[in-house]
Amino acid sequence: MATSRSRGSVNAIEQATLWDRMWQPFWVLPVAMTLGALAMALVLPELDKELRGWMFWVFPGGADAARGALTTIASATISTVGVVFSITMVVLQLASSSFTPRILGSFLESRVVQATFGMFIATFVFSLIALRAILNETDDSSGFVPRVSVTFAFLMAIGCVGLFLAFVRHITESIQVSKVISRIGDRTLRLIERVLPGQDENGGAGPTWSPTAGTPSTRIQVGERHGHLDEIDLPELVRLAGELEGVIVLERSLGAFVTHGQPLATFWGEGWDEDAQSRLASAMRLATERTTRQDVSFGFRQLVDIGDRALSPGTNDPTTANQVINELHRLLRVIVQRVVPSPYIADDDGVVRVVAQGSDVETLLTLSVQELAHFARDIPPVLRRLQLMLDDLDSCALPRYQGSIDALRETVASYAD
Repeated sequence: MATSRSRGSVNAIEQATLWDRMWQPFWVLPVAMTLGALAMALVLPELDKELRGWMFWVFPGGADAARGALTTIASATISTVGVVFSITMVVLQLASSSFTPRILGSFLESRVVQATFGMFIATFVFSLIALRAILNETDDSSGFVPRVSVTFAFLMAIGCVGLFLAFVRHITESIQVSKVISRIGDRTLRLIERVLPGQDENGGAGPTWSPTAGTPSTRIQVGERHGHLDEIDLPELVRLAGELEGVIVLERSLGAFVTHGQPLATFWGEGWDEDAQSRLASAMRLATERTTRQDVSFGFRQLVDIGDRALSPGTNDPTTANQVINELHRLLRVIVQRVVPSPYIADDDGVVRVVAQGSDVETLLTLSVQELAHFARDIPPVLRRLQLMLDDLDSCALPRYQGSIDALRETVASYAD
């Protein structure tokens, strides 16, 4: 076994915890807010009874007034939910057709959208439950009035108005292509800072690892699952390989699509069993949609897709394509000055336990240029912008990337001729 200097790369990528995954689905925050409103609707009327003697000033109306207020709030909020839902569907359709379907996940992950849905539904549920606390007495003066509950419903209604304004502002920004491109770039740049944290020319150097003769190996397949390799829990893989005193070599990179029967990894060593298989499967999460939690290339893929669609004959929008190239330029200028960490990941004792290929700069360069140059072959302003970007990258890139940049410059020049 060889030692590696890339131990720090184990924790360079954010590992999603169970808590993180629990809050990822769109419906979780609205459900949590609704359950909280339900609990408040059950507790506040009891508090009203205890404080009835001095809480008269909170809501001065009688039972009929309280009943009317809660009914109005409930009907108004549930009606507005339909409007919010309709607006959301229209924006999703516009974003999918105008930009790329691969940005829909980021829109639904927005806490503004989730909180708006949650607040309106929670207010509706709270108002309905609070209505039960109003006694149906003939004499309103003897009827119980949940003053604190009605006041709290008023506050929730005001909160709904505030979130609706924030939702409308968020919607208007979400359909602006410049905002969409910038948001994807910001998210990708934050991931680059974690995956490629250093600029040291020797940062990616380190001892290599190769299996010794006679070492047993076990081919690990994906089983019955399928999807894109969305997350890899590297610390867990290092622990697993260390416990078995072997090495796990990953056969697939982040973002790759795997289906049942395909190999995920190879374990070099002895002692691989069903428990180890289960632990590895849980450490390598497959998803139907790619995300930028760990996959740097997906951010570039989203940007290039927007540029490709802008250059299509049906759209013919070179300005948007140039905006995409500007954002790609911003990202590429960072990564061409950095070295990809060594794929050989060691444990605390300095022994290589996992071999995992990280983000490849040359692949990202090719992805960012080749498709756009092909679709822009009859659009000189876009080709000229690609040439200017590559010229600038050539002036600041590390020597190891000069060959790839020169090859791409020749490709762009061939389309321009």
